[in-house]
Amino acid sequence: MSTAVSPLAPTNVPEMPELAGVRLATAAAGIRYKGRTDVLLALLDPGTTVAGVFTTSKCPSAPVEWCRARLKGKGARALVVNSGNANAFTGKTGRQSTALTADIAAKAIGCKPGEIFLASTGVIGEPLDATKFNGVLDTLATDAVPGGWLDAAKAIMTTDTFPKVATAKVKLGKATVTINGMAKGAGMIAPDMATMLSFVFTDAPIAAPVLQALLKTGVVSTFNAVTIDGDTSTSDTLLAFATGAAAEHGAPKISRASDPRLKAFAKAFHTVLADLAEQVARDGEGARKLVEIIVEGATSPKSARKIAMSIANSPLVKTAIAGEDANWGRVVMAVGKAGEPADRDKLSISFNGIRVAHKGARDPSYDETQVSNAMKAAEIQIKVALGLGKGRDRVLTCDLTKEYVAINGDYRS
Repeated sequence: MSTAVSPLAPTNVPEMPELAGVRLATAAAGIRYKGRTDVLLALLDPGTTVAGVFTTSKCPSAPVEWCRARLKGKGARALVVNSGNANAFTGKTGRQSTALTADIAAKAIGCKPGEIFLASTGVIGEPLDATKFNGVLDTLATDAVPGGWLDAAKAIMTTDTFPKVATAKVKLGKATVTINGMAKGAGMIAPDMATMLSFVFTDAPIAAPVLQALLKTGVVSTFNAVTIDGDTSTSDTLLAFATGAAAEHGAPKISRASDPRLKAFAKAFHTVLADLAEQVARDGEGARKLVEIIVEGATSPKSARKIAMSIANSPLVKTAIAGEDANWGRVVMAVGKAGEPADRDKLSISFNGIRVAHKGARDPSYDETQVSNAMKAAEIQIKVALGLGKGRDRVLTCDLTKEYVAINGDYRS
């Protein structure tokens, strides 16, 4: 874990309110490093519904497989997260570790193993010694209290430089409900589902199929629109839990995704996802600049997304930004290699609102000094106008610095 906080970290951390039906506790179990908080237990009241989306990797971690298999169960009673060991590419041993972790947690809480949801992050290929959870989870189950969201977010960090939390309150029926979320992620991020680990909780009474629909829709323009390095993790997990506790205060139970009463809640839910996703981009390993890429005038939104990701994942584009160089030629390269419809002679490119290229050539009003000054900003927007249609999309990334190489060249030590 880096000791220097990213210069892109949010200046204001929200006060995270207590959320009825959720209690939290953290501990140091020595999963990888001694003396470091590395386990989170979230206790959930009976009746809590759960939904999830996961990595598209064909080599998923054992916890990902465990959670996928249990989404069709009767609900969730606890979430156990460990940082330091991904429990990925660990074969039969990994599957046994997840089963043992769930058994230990279930006995500590007094529920069935199938009601325990698991997530792990850290080094791939190292066996996870689940016996280290013996005693620890019993203590956490006893010590768990409402609140403590910032400590919970810190417990799941690896190379993150700051804890990522977000919250929102919204009316559902006559009641005010709360949505709290946390995330971790700084590298190996090109999600195709969510990003690394993220967990969202609400006291709203939302049925599991509705919660699943909200997640599936919500990740498209949030977590799935973030990339740090183009590498999809084996462990990517986004879980949402709805305790339903707000029903006692008049919140109606939502059992259909088409329920008009869900509209405001869905917007707030999306806002929390978007906030967390942007924080992940701000904490990209070694990042010094947050980069927003907008592609418009594409033949379709899908085409715009592919082109935007081609730009966002280009090491040449990202290193140019790190060097504060408005090298629009590298953007042209990334557009051209995306394999999507593009016309060189209709292409326009802007950096932070300054058009640098237009209709297949350098903009006639191009001013190197003006653009160079704009590139010194901590937030950089690259806008590409294709001039072919109405397709538009937006993705977030960061620059690629020497620090990224240093972090990942020494990750396993």
